[in-house]
Amino acid sequence: MTMTSGGARRQPARRWISAPALACLGATLLFAIPIRIAGFAAPEPVFALIPAFGWAALRPSIVAPVALLALGLALDLIWGSPLGLWPLCLIIAHAMALSVRRLLSGEDFAVLWVWYAATCVVAFSVGTLAMRLASGAWPTLIGVGLQALVSVALFPLAWTLIERYRVDEVRLR
Repeated sequence: MTMTSGGARRQPARRWISAPALACLGATLLFAIPIRIAGFAAPEPVFALIPAFGWAALRPSIVAPVALLALGLALDLIWGSPLGLWPLCLIIAHAMALSVRRLLSGEDFAVLWVWYAATCVVAFSVGTLAMRLASGAWPTLIGVGLQALVSVALFPLAWTLIERYRVDEVRLR
């Protein structure tokens, strides 16, 4: 850890970026296992939206968009999406959250969940439009909606990420 003025701790970006990124990648791989229960497949939430939002709410960093690009490319490879689809969605979600970062600072759980949901809706809307442009056909909107709903339900994990690293971030106190 590095020290800031007054002796307060500030975690290096590699620590608060790499651990959540690896956790998201692991969770994505786990949920990508083709298991069916009573004929239904497991949902495939976009775990990478958690750090896309959380990192923007915590603090700006040049490392975060690079990590989101890598996570997005991994999602494209895992799910067989056109290369660039998920990096685009994640970067736009991150940019949206980053643009309202000052509004997010100090807000409670419910307010941040609403902002997270809005970020997810924007990311999935961009992804849906990009798929329409790339393939010439609309993706299954019910499937997209269910995936978005499951991803929005992951907000408590984003809250945990924000709270976990907010403790060490002096500027967020």
